[in-house]
Amino acid sequence: MTVQRRLAPSAVAVAVVLSAMGFVRAPRNQSADDPKRQYLGNDACRRCHENLYESYARTPMGRTSGAALEGLVTGSFAHARSGVMYRVFWNGEDAVLSYERPGDVSLRGTQTLKYYIGSNTRGRAFLFEIDGFLYQTPINYYAKDHLWGMSPGYDGLVEMQLNHAVDASCLFCHAGRVQSTVVGTANRFSGAPFLQNGVGCEMCHGPGSGHVNGGAPMINPATLSGERRDSVCLQCHLQGQSRIRRPGKRLEDYRPGDRLSDYLSIFVAADAANTQPAAVSQVESLAASMCKRSAGDAMSCVTCHDPHLKPTAQASAASYRDKCLTCHVRAAANSHFAAIECTSCHMPRLESADIAHTAVTDHRILRDPKNARTSQPVAKPRLVQFGNTRPDPRDLGLAYAELGLRGDQSAGREARRLLEMALPRYPADPHVLTWLGYLHQRQDDRTGAAELYERALKSEPHSLLAATNLGVIYAQRGRMREALQLWRTTFDANPQASELGVDLAIGLCAAGDAEDASRVVNRVLRHNPDFRVARQLLKQSDDGPHCAP
Repeated sequence: MTVQRRLAPSAVAVAVVLSAMGFVRAPRNQSADDPKRQYLGNDACRRCHENLYESYARTPMGRTSGAALEGLVTGSFAHARSGVMYRVFWNGEDAVLSYERPGDVSLRGTQTLKYYIGSNTRGRAFLFEIDGFLYQTPINYYAKDHLWGMSPGYDGLVEMQLNHAVDASCLFCHAGRVQSTVVGTANRFSGAPFLQNGVGCEMCHGPGSGHVNGGAPMINPATLSGERRDSVCLQCHLQGQSRIRRPGKRLEDYRPGDRLSDYLSIFVAADAANTQPAAVSQVESLAASMCKRSAGDAMSCVTCHDPHLKPTAQASAASYRDKCLTCHVRAAANSHFAAIECTSCHMPRLESADIAHTAVTDHRILRDPKNARTSQPVAKPRLVQFGNTRPDPRDLGLAYAELGLRGDQSAGREARRLLEMALPRYPADPHVLTWLGYLHQRQDDRTGAAELYERALKSEPHSLLAATNLGVIYAQRGRMREALQLWRTTFDANPQASELGVDLAIGLCAAGDAEDASRVVNRVLRHNPDFRVARQLLKQSDDGPHCAP
């Protein structure tokens, strides 16, 4: 095979693989922050709030991450499409994931599990490291059905993918005091990726140093105005179709009391609350309820939920009934309201439309849930911004660009229209430039794409997508030296990018550097051992590895 024939289609393939990663973030150094705005962890709260500390530690939020051995769920799973057998077990010292394809001696290995993610209310996943890079297991445990299965989005794969990168944003809603990744990387941490097991107190109440050291008041979300109060829950309880960071903003910099909309634009599919019950859609569903629409800002998540408590099932039912009757006072004398609770009828559990083996509570609070409309997600959704009827064309365009990566061609066309409209206002925005470059590249406009990628890299030198795809264009133009330089730097920092590694190896082969090509392919397979293209590329002979013809 020739280099150009292999590289030509990979721009799209690499973009798809990297779509969830976005752009590598600059590090955040908490010690450089205002000393009154530093995070201390739950133990600092325990000194004065022992009862709340102990109660919160038993809640799902308080138990949603920790050391793997502390949350180990053992078991096994055989994935039919890939033929891979997985097993999670304790070997006497560590929690371990093993994998093998029976009959294929080249695919057999283990990974030591370091952390768990998920309270096991719905399920649990585990994390492991390869050379300091953090990854999620290809399989999850699903509590509702008491079984192991493939991670969301992985069930249809015919190859094992071990390179499910976990970055700081992945950890944001499962752990406290999340640390920054090493500069230029998506998922490499210099030490522990998080310092507080579970969602910390400060996630909702803000940094504690000013309070502990100087008596400054902590944030009480219940006392905040509507949008600022709701933003505390929105951080993690509305995933939507796409979460687009505002220019120059990062979710990690949000503090309780801020408006989340200043940091993120969250886009949902139109009417998704009524047609696509998603695993993380509680806020969206509640907003569609008659209760919320009637009450407005007077109602919020904390109207019904005390995040510090995990009551028993019976106490919970009675508590929710009491909450309902605070508004439905006149109907309380009706015999219908003599029932012990309301939620089993009006907030039933529904099958999640986006994650198998998972049920979600219907927060639409329907009068007659039997007539509720629910279905699987539509193939080509129309996007709307949650809480904003006039979104910035930049943000909406980036959201449609992500949909375009999933195969929606009309979304790609809409993305290009909107991003072209936004470009004069954001001429140096690396996100706008990179996604416009990608859309030009998909339409075989290599000249326009290269110019946009080059501009993006001036603003964000660590953009994985821009560097990868610009290298493809350089290689197609015969500028292999420049392509190899881009790819080598980017792959060194992101070995989870398997397509990128293979392109680099093929380019090195074309340049006559078989030894370096072999090193690169071996690194690809270390992080993603079942990647078929890399396995085929690496051939063995008596003289050692060499490039495939």
